[in-house]
Formats: sequence, C-alpha cells, structure tokens
Amino acid sequence: MKIALLDAQTLGKDADLSIFYKLGEFNVYQTTQDDEKFERVKDADIVITNKVIFDRELLGKLPNLKLIALTATGMNNVDLQAAKEFGVIVKNVEGYSTRSVAQHTFALALSLVGRLGFYEQYVKSGEWQKSEIFTNLDKPFFELYGKRWGIIGLGAIGRQTAKIARAFGMKVAYYSTSGVQREEKYPALLLKELLKISDIISIHAPLNENTKNLISEQELDLMKQDAIIINVGRGGIVNEKDLKDAIENKKIYAASDVLEVEPMQKDSYLANLKQKERYIITPHVAWGSVEARKRLIKAVYKNIKIFIKEGR
Repeated sequence: MKIALLDAQTLGKDADLSIFYKLGEFNVYQTTQDDEKFERVKDADIVITNKVIFDRELLGKLPNLKLIALTATGMNNVDLQAAKEFGVIVKNVEGYSTRSVAQHTFALALSLVGRLGFYEQYVKSGEWQKSEIFTNLDKPFFELYGKRWGIIGLGAIGRQTAKIARAFGMKVAYYSTSGVQREEKYPALLLKELLKISDIISIHAPLNENTKNLISEQELDLMKQDAIIINVGRGGIVNEKDLKDAIENKKIYAASDVLEVEPMQKDSYLANLKQKERYIITPHVAWGSVEARKRLIKAVYKNIKIFIKEGR
C-alpha cells in the first residue's frame, strides 16, 4: 500500500509516526497546499489527513485512492457523497480528545474566574515588589462552588465537562442543539433560560445549520453581568463581531479555542481587543494533549489496518 500523510504538522512535532511504516510505503508531508495535493496523492492507495480538502473534482482524478483516514472527528473537508460514488472509504476517529477538551475548558474557565491574567501581569511587571502589603485584591474573584454551569451540546465532551463542574459543587444544566430529547442527569433548558441563569457557559457543539450564529447579540445580552462564555466547539457558533462588542462593553468575559477562520486573521474582530483581561484565545489546541494525540495516531493506524485486512 502507498500511504501519504499530507499534514503531519497538525499532529505536533513530537508525534511518533513510526507505526505507519509497518503498513506500506509511507510518505510524510508536513503541510500540503492546494496546488500540491494532486502530485502527492495521485499514486496513493491511502491518504491520511486532518484538514486538506478532497472535493469531487480531486476525487474524480484519483482512481488508485481507496481510503481517506482522517486524523479528526469532523469529516467536512471531504465530499462524502463523491467519495462514496468513486468507491473511496472515509474513516474518522471519535472520542480520542474528550478528556483533553474538557480539561482545557476548565483551564480557560479557571483562568478567567481567578483573574489570573491580571495577577500574573501584576507580579511580572514588578508592581508587587512595590506593594506595602502582602497581597492584592484589586480584581475580585469568585469560587465555583454553588455557581451555575450551562452546557451547550451535551455529547461526550459536554458530559465530561459537566462531571468536572459537579465535582466543583456547581449546578449543571444544558441546552440540546439537536433538539433530541433523552434522559440525562442534568435538566434540559431552553437556550434563553440557560443563558439567563448561568454563571459560566461552555459550547461543545458541532457547526451546522442549527448552530451557525447560535450565539449573537441577542443571546449575549441575556447573559448575566460578568458571566463567562467559552467556545471549544466550532468557530461560527458564536458571532465574533457581537462577541467583541459584548467584551469591549464589559458585559461578559469570554474564551475561545476556535474561530470562524483559522488561523486567526489580522482583521479578525477578536485580534485587537482592548479589554484583554476579559478574553482568552488559544490556537485550536484543546484537542491536542500528548495523550489525546497518541490515542488519535493509534486509532488512525487501527482504521488503516482494518481496511487493509478486511477492506472496510
């Protein structure tokens, strides 16, 4: 089998890819641009990728291609209908990042709740050394115990986040973006109700017709003064212009690990916020703990091995 990995850089510089050499002729490319795709995959039986686009036009030019093994859960970079028509199997990986994303959600929440950005800068700037007292309480912070955590999208990651929130003694409720009714440990609320009562809201939903711009000006206005909203789902769920306005007007605190356009563009609404203490942004890393990436690589290897052995 000829195997091409098109965007190894997305797996991290420390990723051990040696396992794939056991499966056949393995070619590794750190990144792949649109004008490089065809040459790199024209003879491949199997392609491994995260974000490289495989549309109908490209798939129609690849008679040798048998499998696209995605290093991700999302499959929106592949035209699945075209892949089916051309006899190309597409496999993704689920569940590998659940604990990693939930942990990152709380890293963001605790940083904002504890006003760590302010206090870190206070110390590093040398201001603490000038103080006449042993402490500084200029930025009041609060305990999580007894507060309300609202979850938008109660899938595996949402449930793990809820479990951690409960461990902190928080009250958890959720909003289902799919509208599917099922029995859960936590009360299901309408979105408006969830936004009104929650002290912290975290988003763990996919981007689709139900969630595009789900949170915009009207929804942000419903939130409590100084409440926190955290998006670790997908960019586009929160309207970035409206989010900027809510932060700059000192209505809320916010954190994002995902943006509508990634990497962040210079003209992004969130690129030059003035209220820096009220916002944290990380570069789509919540999924990528060392352990999560190891699980991901093993799962992709397993998907390919099953395909080679059983043709599925």
